[in-house]
Amino acid sequence: MRDQQDDKASRDAYVLGLQEVDETQVAVVGGKGAHLGGLSRIEGVRVPDGFCVTTAAFRRVMADVPSFGDRLDELSRVDPDDRAAIRTLSAAIRRAVEETAVPDGLAAAITGAVAGLGERAAYAVRSSATAEDLPTASFAGQQDTYLNVVGPAEILRHVSRCWASLFTERAVTYRRRNGIDHRTVHMAVVVQRMVFPDAAGVLFTADPVTGNRKAATVDAGFGLGEALVSGLVDPDVFTVRNGEVVARTIAAKERAVQPLPAGGTREVAIDARRREQPALTDAQVVRLVELGRRIETHFGRPQDIEWCLVDDGFRIVQSRPITTLFPVPEAGDEENHVYVSVGHQQMMTDPMKALGYSMWQLTAMAPMHEAGGRLFVDATRRLASPASRAALLDIMGKGDPLVRDALETVLDRGDFVPSLPDPAPAPGGPPAGGAPEPIGNDPAVVTELIERSRASVAALERDIRAKTGPALFDFLLEAFAEHKRALGDPLSMQAIMAGMEATWWLNDRLREWLGEKNAADTLTLSAPDNITSEMGLALLDVADVVRPRAEVVAFLQGALDEGFLDELPKVPGGTEARDAIEAYLDRYGMRCVGEIDITRPRWRERPTALVPVILDNVRNSGPGAAGRRFEEGRRKAEEKERDVLSRLRALPDGERKAGEAKWMIDRVRTFIGYREYPKYGIVSRYFVYKRALMGEAERLVRDGVLPEQEDVFHLTFQEFHEAVRSRRVDGGLIRQRKEAFRSYAALTPPRVLTSDGEALNGAYRRDDVPAGALTGLPVSAGTVEGRARVVLDIGDADLAAGDILVTTFTDPSWSPLFVGIAGLVTEVGGLMTHGAVIAREYGLPAVVGVESATRLIRDGQRIRVHGTDGFVEILS
Repeated sequence: MRDQQDDKASRDAYVLGLQEVDETQVAVVGGKGAHLGGLSRIEGVRVPDGFCVTTAAFRRVMADVPSFGDRLDELSRVDPDDRAAIRTLSAAIRRAVEETAVPDGLAAAITGAVAGLGERAAYAVRSSATAEDLPTASFAGQQDTYLNVVGPAEILRHVSRCWASLFTERAVTYRRRNGIDHRTVHMAVVVQRMVFPDAAGVLFTADPVTGNRKAATVDAGFGLGEALVSGLVDPDVFTVRNGEVVARTIAAKERAVQPLPAGGTREVAIDARRREQPALTDAQVVRLVELGRRIETHFGRPQDIEWCLVDDGFRIVQSRPITTLFPVPEAGDEENHVYVSVGHQQMMTDPMKALGYSMWQLTAMAPMHEAGGRLFVDATRRLASPASRAALLDIMGKGDPLVRDALETVLDRGDFVPSLPDPAPAPGGPPAGGAPEPIGNDPAVVTELIERSRASVAALERDIRAKTGPALFDFLLEAFAEHKRALGDPLSMQAIMAGMEATWWLNDRLREWLGEKNAADTLTLSAPDNITSEMGLALLDVADVVRPRAEVVAFLQGALDEGFLDELPKVPGGTEARDAIEAYLDRYGMRCVGEIDITRPRWRERPTALVPVILDNVRNSGPGAAGRRFEEGRRKAEEKERDVLSRLRALPDGERKAGEAKWMIDRVRTFIGYREYPKYGIVSRYFVYKRALMGEAERLVRDGVLPEQEDVFHLTFQEFHEAVRSRRVDGGLIRQRKEAFRSYAALTPPRVLTSDGEALNGAYRRDDVPAGALTGLPVSAGTVEGRARVVLDIGDADLAAGDILVTTFTDPSWSPLFVGIAGLVTEVGGLMTHGAVIAREYGLPAVVGVESATRLIRDGQRIRVHGTDGFVEILS
């Protein structure tokens, strides 16, 4: 009796029928097994019979694998890019796993389960890892599946092969690059009765290319689905929307994969008369999509479903989340919505942590929606009204033509955005679109605005000092109101628009009158009061202090610890260098890469971020470079002004044209520099908020509420407030947010996103770009040729004089790099974004909005940047 009880306990630990598990049991039966168990519980969904060999069985066998733990430790230490070492180590582990005997009790449990389904039947033996088919990482194709396995002995052998497949080179590399510890991943195995289908394939319940959740895509071929998965044949492709096939492509299917009677599979030729026949009828496709929608509803997100057609009935053999889709903001209604990316306007398309995006939502002028760790503005109502639509498209087109093109693509469909009448003017108020009071060209306006901002930040610093606990959060909500008031200050908005509109006017009129492109680029060189360009030049002054002190240079070359400033005075000349760096941090230490996210480390918190740039300046520039550069830019602007005005006076009606141009030149030089100051004010306030909030986080850690200070970054502002009030935090929520944040980093946010999930990035409609060149937006005139330095992290920048910086995006924190480069290419940006403004300030030819520039241009290649015409040539 005891032996029978032991056998049953062993079977329950090691083998579970598919009907016994569901999607909550990933830790027991892996992602694939858990999803198949969940599928088998959905009404109307037929899943081939089978069972799961659990992760307990995997752990039991791994305990017998010689030196298994030591081998995993060695594998974890290998560089993820060292493919040869990974290949060697992973092969040794696989060999050891396959050569380890399956213990008798476990073998009996597996063969007993096979006997219950039929020993002579054919089976599919499929790996099911615990880090597989997850909402954040599908791990598709990382482990192995074996089809048409016949006989208990062969099934046992292939179960061992599935365990070993956890350590294929591709699986090991995938885990390393996704930050997943090898020890945390276990392997279950699914054993299912084989089905021998007439047709098989894949159903995506959302369009995997566009992201549209209302369009389903079906790939279909004859025989087993392996022919499609392996790329042996091109599939038939059907698109279904609203219960109807709206598009189909029927491929010539010359081969199929069929099972062999004794086990295994083989390729066979398809009869010539069937090759161009569809694998499914339209009615079958629609029926399959209806089944897919049922599965999607059950799992709560779009699915990638593997299916088989047997005697006109569908069997589902796998369903996993589509992890490549960009999430859709929650609207709370069934209406159509069009969202515009905030990150593409703010030059930070990386994901933000919860505290970062919630703080931005609380301090922004317009309501914002979060999806995938990014923020979006709902533009639907502005697009619905003819007048506001025209204004929105105009301003978007001037900033980023790709956003405008994406919006026009949606509008051209005619039925997605509703049509609403223009709003009526308010009774007794100014007419809609009425112009504000003119502010002239008085530099005192800018002086007053900067002083207002400084006074506001100083008052915030003074008043926040005594605030702690829940009272701090109440105070901050009041501070956010002042923050938004400063952002919406009518005088500030007028000054910003004055500089931008003067730039557009000069470019348009001087092109019309003189045939000259982008004339304002030279006219704005070294414009006054530009806090961001001053920041880059000020670091050249720091380099002047460091350069003559050889011991300081040597010390900084080895400065890796954030406390290096405390150690610097111990080096000859170090006190002067420290004082110069400290003065720089006092003025600009609130800045950093991705500075709109309050959770990002500021330069004051991580001053080592500045060290490589200081050393580049020491190497690439000479004493007094900052002053010389500024004066040279001012001189070129003055010369350009004299040239333009002289040429205009020679034209018919030239005195009038020259007079108008002179007024606009004065206007642009008065106000264009101020364009950068409001962002400086925002980030200055953010640093004050952050220091106060991190004090509260420190208290939570001290009281044992949180393990680490930075855990609060994964709470929204409101959740953080509640944690401080209640002295309790949901650790599970923080772990979930950390995992989601890691997954968001792999997603590329679109410029425009619809509520259907369609991601649009727009296109340039131009025919004036040479073949093979990369098209972008011209934002700073001139042409330059040089070595491309592809830099994805400012900390990795290693620039020499004459290099051209190629990167995803730049925000103000990248400005110190601009003083040492010859040109700029970015994937994201517009005419008035920070990188464009500073490139013009420094006279650097620049092209932005170059799709996939960091992938298409290789580091070290020679390129030619056409900043006047907006394209980049890759030279041989």
